[in-house]
Amino acid sequence: MPLKELVERRNMLHRKSDAQSVLRHALNDAEIGQIALVSSFGAESVVLLHMAAQIRPDVPVIFLDTEMLFPETLDYQRKVAQMLGLTDVRVITPSRNAVLTEDVDGLLHQAEPDACCDLRKTRPLEQALAGFDGWITGRKRYQGGQRAVLPLFEKEGRKIKINPLANWAADDLKAYIADQGLPRHPLVAKGYPSIGCMPCTTRVGDHEDPRAGRWRDMEKTECGIHIAPGRGAMRVLAAQ
Repeated sequence: MPLKELVERRNMLHRKSDAQSVLRHALNDAEIGQIALVSSFGAESVVLLHMAAQIRPDVPVIFLDTEMLFPETLDYQRKVAQMLGLTDVRVITPSRNAVLTEDVDGLLHQAEPDACCDLRKTRPLEQALAGFDGWITGRKRYQGGQRAVLPLFEKEGRKIKINPLANWAADDLKAYIADQGLPRHPLVAKGYPSIGCMPCTTRVGDHEDPRAGRWRDMEKTECGIHIAPGRGAMRVLAAQ
């Protein structure tokens, strides 16, 4: 079955399904094939990781260590994976040769943030997903931007992406974490509701958008791993 038709059928089938049902189907869908869960182990990641662990603790979990993450994120990743009993967490790092060639001084993010994300996230993830037919993300529509119209299932190139939490609100995530007694990322309590690489993530004010601290003062809202080729990862800032 063509991927476009498969995606359309799955979206129709799960138009009223809850996140757990979508995830369970995706993890056992022979027509979709082999899939991995890609997680940043960020502010809200523990929700999807917990759901997956309840269904299939051996699901391949891909964690991109850009080598510029907060130490708290690296520590949190190890603790959460162990606590949930996830048995196949794959820590992916950028190519050593590519880093030495393109960002030997670690300052590429200042001059060309998109190039830095491509080097440290997009290309490593593409290689890590080479043997999979699809992947699961934790994106939500309430996060805005290009995510505002996010479907549960989407076609991107020759792979299918599944977004079980697409229609969840921030309060849904908080309630799930509280109900399940799950640990929060330690930086959340310090004013980081969205957490990426250390040089490109700042604290967020009480009345700011949760993602306002990502690439602050830059014309950029996505790292690039969720941008289809040719669509670009940049935006034009509204007039101040």
